[in-house]
Amino acid sequence: MFRNLSGLHRFFKNQFLYPLLLSTLLAAAFFAFRVAYSGRWYYDNLPWNLFLAWVPYICSLWAAAWCRFFPDRRWILLVPGALWLLFFPNAPYIVTDFYHLEKRPPVPLWYDIGLIATFAWTGCFLAIASLRTMQFLVRKQANEIVSWVFVAIALGLSGIGVYLGRFERWNSWDLFLHPRRVLEDLAVPLMNPLNNLRFLGFSLMFTAMLLVIYLMFVSISREKEIDS
Repeated sequence: MFRNLSGLHRFFKNQFLYPLLLSTLLAAAFFAFRVAYSGRWYYDNLPWNLFLAWVPYICSLWAAAWCRFFPDRRWILLVPGALWLLFFPNAPYIVTDFYHLEKRPPVPLWYDIGLIATFAWTGCFLAIASLRTMQFLVRKQANEIVSWVFVAIALGLSGIGVYLGRFERWNSWDLFLHPRRVLEDLAVPLMNPLNNLRFLGFSLMFTAMLLVIYLMFVSISREKEIDS
């Protein structure tokens, strides 16, 4: 698959690894400075959430690599694909960490806004980059229409997943540890969405937001391909 370092470099470049690493390092630097300046570990949930945001991206790398190793074995993509879908909501979830924003002296509020924003956009770009890779793999195995149906389903489930994480306080792995309780918390608003407007509105808002960001990302990528 990767005959030399140049091939590995092209693979990582195509997966947008380098700008994602740069953005992650910037977020880590902002957090480290805040801790050093204040002497307190406020917003210590941000590094953990960003780590979880990397999980679906790594799963997409895994799937892309296996697709190159075993191009004729479609079933082999089920494991990384399922894990990607399970952890995918963790990437955009960081946007909801603005929920914790408040004045925490001696660090000024504007710095904390920038801190959370850096983590949030890194999470969103991790989501978009991994989704782009997974859509490409689906299109390769099926066709363009199926790949966009896949995108719509993934983003819709992500919006629901972010809701379950923020308001019901479930994690991705709870689907294995407490599947019945998670499904119960999901079934009630799904069966009566009009009586659960927070669930409906929040899920639709996040789905729409991610869809627009993704369409912008795809549009820019295609313009770059045409210009080149």
